[in-house]
Amino acid sequence: SFLRGTVCVCVCAGCLLLSSVLLAEQEVENLSGLSPNPDKDIFVVRENGTTCLMAEFAVRFLIPYDVLALNGIDLITEQASLALPRGARIEGSCGSTEAELHISWVNNAYTLRIYFTKVGEHDGKAKETEIWKMSKVQLVYNTSDTTHFINAYNPGKHTASTHRLSALVTPGGRSYVCAAQQTLTLISSDHQKGITIYMSDIQIQPFDIKSDFVFSEPYKCITDQRERLEETLPLVLGLILALIIVITITIYHFHLKLTAQQPQLPRDRSLYKNM
Repeated sequence: SFLRGTVCVCVCAGCLLLSSVLLAEQEVENLSGLSPNPDKDIFVVRENGTTCLMAEFAVRFLIPYDVLALNGIDLITEQASLALPRGARIEGSCGSTEAELHISWVNNAYTLRIYFTKVGEHDGKAKETEIWKMSKVQLVYNTSDTTHFINAYNPGKHTASTHRLSALVTPGGRSYVCAAQQTLTLISSDHQKGITIYMSDIQIQPFDIKSDFVFSEPYKCITDQRERLEETLPLVLGLILALIIVITITIYHFHLKLTAQQPQLPRDRSLYKNM
């Protein structure tokens, strides 16, 4: 029995040592204080001393909840609007094809979980290219938090999740960048209510980060590309119009010069005899 006890102690000690080594190999950091934007949060997950996931964004939540009407019988729906605060606790994991970021605040009353997946995609020419995407978003919230859920009926914890999400699709080895607002809809366990998440000023990369704490080449979202085109299009059209005006004036100027060099014929026919 002594031998068994010794083996068990050794095994347990080995498990504890292994656990501590694994914990030491993974680090998570909330760097939101480094952002000049008070609404923007910055999160980093590091494994084996190097960055494997980085995420920067501003996020707000619009959460419907029930309150009791004045008649004490009917239920009416109110909306709670809240933002992700700085100093939130984070957890994360990195893998070759799957990665996760978990953000919790207010003593775990709220937890935002974001899941990423990397897959191969055929481009139509029998050639496969890698892309990564946001595959699932989940929000756990507690309507017992009276700061945001005032007079909530039957308060408690609820979970809201996306359904078949494929967002932020980005070529492999690049970071997703989008200043424009992106909207996600989650369905809640609270009577199938729709939770809306607004994300903006985004830069995310969950795979293939080449340099520690440095995003790889950015891939701009379609909305930003369209807005940039709308901003530059009037300038381009203005330059083209100005060029057309300059060319027209130049042609007209040369035309006047050529016309001035040609001999002028007298309009009075009697003057032809003297020519």
